[in-house]
This record gives sequence, C-alpha cells and structure tokens, in this order.
Amino acid sequence: MFWSSASVAGKFGLMSSEPLTLFNTRFIFAGILLLTLSLFQEGRKLPNNKEWYQLTVFGALNTALYLGIFIIALKEVAAGITTLMLALNPLMISIITSLWLKRKIAPREWASIALGIAGVGVATFPLIKNGYASFLGIVLLIISMLSYSVAAVYYSSVSWTLSRMTINGWQVLIGGILLLPFTLLFEGGHTQYDFRFWVSLGWLVVPVSILAVQLWLHLLKEDPVKASLWLFLCPIFGLVYASFLLKEPFTRYTVIGALMVIGSLLWGQSKNFTRKEG
Repeated sequence: MFWSSASVAGKFGLMSSEPLTLFNTRFIFAGILLLTLSLFQEGRKLPNNKEWYQLTVFGALNTALYLGIFIIALKEVAAGITTLMLALNPLMISIITSLWLKRKIAPREWASIALGIAGVGVATFPLIKNGYASFLGIVLLIISMLSYSVAAVYYSSVSWTLSRMTINGWQVLIGGILLLPFTLLFEGGHTQYDFRFWVSLGWLVVPVSILAVQLWLHLLKEDPVKASLWLFLCPIFGLVYASFLLKEPFTRYTVIGALMVIGSLLWGQSKNFTRKEG
C-alpha cells in the first residue's frame, strides 16, 4: 500500500518541484535518517571495500537509475499508468533470475505472472485508450523498470553481512549522490518549497523509502521471483489512489483487472506452488 502511493505522492510533489530535485532531496533525507537509526540501533562501523562496491552497484541500479528515470517519466504519464509498468517487474525479474542465478521457472509461475500482467492491462485500459501517456514516458518507464529488476536480482545474489536498514540507508544515499550532478546540471532551481512539496517529500521518505523498501528487501532475500508476485498488488492500490486523489478514471475495467491480479497473486503464492531450482 505504501509503495503504491509513491506515484501519486510524486505527482503532487511535481506540482511544486522539478523532478530530479524532488527525488534527490528524498534520497538524501532518507539515507541520512536510515543511517542515523542504524547507528543508534547497531553502532556498526563503516562498510569495508567489498561492501562499498556492492552498495554502490545496488544504489546506482536501485536508486539513481531506476528512481531517477522514473520521476522524469512521471511527468509524461498518468500515475495510473506507472502502476501498469510495475506489472512488468515480475516477468523481468523471473527472466533475469533464471539467467543470473540459473534458477528454472516453473510453468505455474509463468502462468500466474501472465495472468497478473493481463489483469493490470485490463485495469488500465481506459487510461491507455484515452491517451494519458507519451511515447517518451512509456520508454523511460520501461528502462526504469528494467534497472529495478536487475537491482532486485543483484541484491538477492549478494551475501550481505550488513543489516537491511544499513544497506537501504547507504544505497539510497549513494544513489542520491550519484544523481546530484545531473540534478545540478539539468535543473534550473524553479522548485517551490511550499507545504505541498514538504508533505509529498515526507511521504516519499518515511512510508515509501523507509518502511516499504525495508519490507521489500526482506522479501527479496527469501526468493526474488516469489517476492515479485506481491508487486501485482501495487497497480491495484495505485489505480485506486490515482482515481480518488488525482481523479483518474476508475471503471469496470479496474474492477475486473483487480480480480485478475489478486487471483494471480493467490495462485502464485498457494501451498501447492511448484518450483524447481537448479
């Protein structure tokens, strides 16, 4: 639910801010807050050389590239359509996982993923039909989701010795630092630091960057493909948020698509879920 609200919160933030400025500020605030909490709870020293490399790769993929491109794309498309693109992640993660970790994907997994993607397509049909997106926006979203999927598989492939909070804090802060030169180069300081900006930023930092990401990293360590099935709920909640808060269409297609998505999630997570590893 928290993650699903990111697009809507971002849309509100973009009413007052330039895109990279909004998310760069988000990354730096979230990183500092997470690392401060980690310091008080764990008192851990700085990462070693190997851990710095791992954190930099993860931060570049998961924060600088994925979210940096995502917020630019959000200016070109409706919030509801960004939730459609989240449905691509399970398929991308499955394919990348099978190639990277040599994990065979069972037919039932492919079927549940296909059903979920079809459901999201049905739910967002009115948005696409009515032209709520540009070609550039769709291309940027696809690139951002590909980066996110690679980041998810990379995270699950690393034998981390750092805590999830420490990993999240450093990767967000590193991603923000990597993105900062582009923010300074391409944006001209037209951001209005008004009430709407700070409320949007606060929501993006605490519920999204901290709470939602902590839960996601936990799921990724269990199984990246199985974890990705939970992403099918994001488009449903995202469409609801976009409809009520941004007045985007909510029709019978939304209801039918929601039922298909929930069905795919229940099917993929059932006890009889067959999975082969090799």
